[in-house]
Amino acid sequence: MRVLITDKTHPILQQLLEEAGHTCTIHTDLTYDSLLACIADYDALIVRSKIPIDRRFLDQALHLRCIGRVGAGMETIDVDYAEQHGVRCLNSPEGNRDAVGEHATGLLLSLLDHIRRADAEVRRGLWQREANRGVELKGRTVGIIGYGNMGASFAQRLRGFECRIMAYDKYKHGFATSEVAECTLQELQTEADVVSLHVPLTDETYHMVDDAFFQALRKPVFLLNTSRGAVVDTPALVRAMEAQQVIGAGLDVIEYEDMSRDGLAAESMPPALAYLVQSDRTVLTPHVAGWTVESRYKLAAVLAQKMNQVLQSFAQ
Repeated sequence: MRVLITDKTHPILQQLLEEAGHTCTIHTDLTYDSLLACIADYDALIVRSKIPIDRRFLDQALHLRCIGRVGAGMETIDVDYAEQHGVRCLNSPEGNRDAVGEHATGLLLSLLDHIRRADAEVRRGLWQREANRGVELKGRTVGIIGYGNMGASFAQRLRGFECRIMAYDKYKHGFATSEVAECTLQELQTEADVVSLHVPLTDETYHMVDDAFFQALRKPVFLLNTSRGAVVDTPALVRAMEAQQVIGAGLDVIEYEDMSRDGLAAESMPPALAYLVQSDRTVLTPHVAGWTVESRYKLAAVLAQKMNQVLQSFAQ
């Protein structure tokens, strides 16, 4: 099969595909139009998130049998339309779930112990011990929304902290264990001290965390988001922080991020983002929860194994 790789990834991906007998071509500088012009020549496509794979594109992909996404999120691919036309869509969340679980834990501990603020103060020569007195995770209730690869990985990291873990997943049931309680969204909003988001971005989850969500909380919470920025309505989050419904927010993703450029200039920041940037109750990272040395390899290796299996079935 002829495979086109359109983004930088670990060399193990190409190696495993070619060892299985496929021919790989790497073009990391393609635009939507240039990719559209050549896609009819390929049987398989490997992407990240910079180029949308929409209906117009899929109608031109005459020989395409498989699309591989190096990572977890599939929101830039019209998966339903692709599958209807016999194109298998694959991703590799198993490859970076460990990284995301660890990063979410780091965000939470940083919030609980004011690590970001205390670090900045010490660098300015301030020694504010009482003002930076933290709270312990032990004994608190952590509510996980979305219990797939990422949510389960975060739960695994929490077990040693002797906190109570509850999880809600609209599409998954029967996953409760002695250490993780399955719950409804209402129960989570009533009982959680920490809310951590681990859901894909879909029409259903867009701005899922909005004013109504925050108003349904029965306790002030710490909010974590390592999923997709647009799952959270950012102005609503700001209002919740101003009202002390949210004590602090650890955000690896924001809805204003643009993956095609390196960031937002201060003068172009929406007011809600400017609030989060200036607040000492936030910890912000640039969409790197799943980016580790190890995950770069695992994301590519897992995807290659899945694609080899699918492409082999077409060859037969």
